[in-house]
Amino acid sequence: MKKILSIFIDESGDFGDYDNKAPYYLVAMVLHDQQIDITSEINNLDQRISDLGFPPHAIHVGPIIRKESIYERYDDPVARTSLLNALYHFARRIDIKYLCPSIKKSECSDFIQLNAKLSREISSQIRNNYEYFNGFDQIIVYYDNGQNELTKILTSVFNTLFTNVEFRRVKPSDYKLFQVADLICTWELLALKAEDKTFTKSETEMFDSPREFLRNRYKLISKKKL
Repeated sequence: MKKILSIFIDESGDFGDYDNKAPYYLVAMVLHDQQIDITSEINNLDQRISDLGFPPHAIHVGPIIRKESIYERYDDPVARTSLLNALYHFARRIDIKYLCPSIKKSECSDFIQLNAKLSREISSQIRNNYEYFNGFDQIIVYYDNGQNELTKILTSVFNTLFTNVEFRRVKPSDYKLFQVADLICTWELLALKAEDKTFTKSETEMFDSPREFLRNRYKLISKKKL
């Protein structure tokens, strides 16, 4: 039987000019061996979402924290926290690994430098774990093509490093692991903000303090980092 590695990609940041409110660019890469069945965990998460009174949808962590998008209608902070916890504990339980290359935009003078620095960081983290990736017969990269610049970088890096890679465009609502990539991307960004002591009011309300976030929420997820 062929060993297939699924890689679900999500990003935080953009390729625009530096903004001190969004100083980082991160790319979360959730890695899942397709031989590991997570169907029961997915079904449990779907049931939990329904039990909490939310419609079937792609869970987006940032809007939950900020009470945006569909979460504006849910005044009860306990409901939003419970939904976030449901995805968080799902991510903890399932057998996945992840990488999350990140760069400081302040270190890039223009778009070309940002593009080059991000490409090198993604390539470096994959090369450092090349033995893991090379243990699979096929690699399938799932991304929603949300940013054309990142799509080009991913295509270039993966096709340079591997001959057995395939790209598929994904709808976030179709794959729970894409939603896990969103959670991990947010978690890694929050870890950077915690170190910088730049938590927003909504982030502090959700997680109490940067220190508590790092000690509890981040520590447990970061154990899955490759």
